[in-house]
Amino acid sequence: MTINKKLFIFLSTHLIIWTLVPSITNNNLPLDTIEALAWGSNLEWGFNKHPPMSAFAVELFYQIFKNQDWSYYLLSQIFVITSFYIVYKFAEEFLENKSHAFFSILLLEGIYFYNFTTPEFNVNVCQLPFYSLTVLYAWKCIKYDKIKDYLLLGLFIACGLLSKYLFAYLVLSVGLLFAYLTVKEKKIRTKSLVIVPTFLLLLLPHLMWLADSNYITVTYGLNRTGGEANLLSHLTQPIIFLGKQLGILIPFALMSFFIIPKLKTNIRFADRKFIFLLFVNLAPLALVFLTSMAMGVKIRTMWMTPFYLFFGVFLIYIFQSKISINNLKKFYCTFIFLFFLSPFTYGYISLTKDNKRTDYKGQEKAILVKKKLTDLGYKNISSIQGNEWLAGNLCYNLKPRPKCTVQNKNDFTLVAENKKGRASFVYSQTLWLKQIMDK
Repeated sequence: MTINKKLFIFLSTHLIIWTLVPSITNNNLPLDTIEALAWGSNLEWGFNKHPPMSAFAVELFYQIFKNQDWSYYLLSQIFVITSFYIVYKFAEEFLENKSHAFFSILLLEGIYFYNFTTPEFNVNVCQLPFYSLTVLYAWKCIKYDKIKDYLLLGLFIACGLLSKYLFAYLVLSVGLLFAYLTVKEKKIRTKSLVIVPTFLLLLLPHLMWLADSNYITVTYGLNRTGGEANLLSHLTQPIIFLGKQLGILIPFALMSFFIIPKLKTNIRFADRKFIFLLFVNLAPLALVFLTSMAMGVKIRTMWMTPFYLFFGVFLIYIFQSKISINNLKKFYCTFIFLFFLSPFTYGYISLTKDNKRTDYKGQEKAILVKKKLTDLGYKNISSIQGNEWLAGNLCYNLKPRPKCTVQNKNDFTLVAENKKGRASFVYSQTLWLKQIMDK
């Protein structure tokens, strides 16, 4: 079987399994997906927590599939396998060996960011294809120095930043890489000057929205780091962050052992490819670590989702001359074990635990709310304001779909219409509404 066929089977199987398992075992979409759908019902150039790209993506699918839960699990996996394929195309050119490029993709199944957590489409998953495209076109720019590659790099940077601001750590790392190569090679890439105006132009609508919204998404991001830091947290938080990252990589390291039994390398720091991989793999993590150390803030594990996409390529490149096919059977067996263990574990937890967000009966509650309003003489809910979970679930499951404004508060209000006009029903003040939503 050719490598291309193996790749196709791997990507297709991943897509099918991770679409089917949550579709069958979950009663409700996860929190972040519901939130993105609520944003999508009332599209703007930004929202109370994040930039708009994830909302744009789910809204596109909503216009096609409406409130079919399986379609949003499919959407998430499309983003995942697209990023896998981009990483493979990069590795194929970079490593100049299709088998080694394929190994670098299989190794990613040892990182739970790319399997267990992917059913929840959110801003972290939304970054994945843009992260991989940014790295790919950063390499193309360095290798070929073509104006079209610089323009596309600017485009993908903008899309990444419109997914999540944490994408800026990759952008900064790529900028440092370009600066380093300019000094080292004593060559100014004048064509690269188009990158900044390209992504700034594409970001302009969001930047205008951000200024009008009093930088609400920036404030939210800072608050999520855990608030004010004390003196000790400047030491403890970076150590905790580092420990979690090492723990995440244990299955990845186990798989690597079977194809790289001897950790010896002849890599030189003068090697341009090695320098490139250092900057796109380790520099973003180092910058996050330094941020935690400087500010004493907590870095949430899931924020690191896109940061490991090229770790397989990095490892294979460093030890490419030591790759052994003697243990290839053990490598594939370990891969298959992890590949199926993850969805089995996800499905088991989903079926046996009954206190999760995905056990919420959102569709049933929406039907009850609409029936009650019909009994009261109201036919349509025109708008909902409130928290992302209760208001978001109602918005997603009601037909016709009302507009939803997500606000960071526990209460929510729905506005319904009848022949005489409009009436507001406040969650905390309307007993029947509270009883339905809290059951």
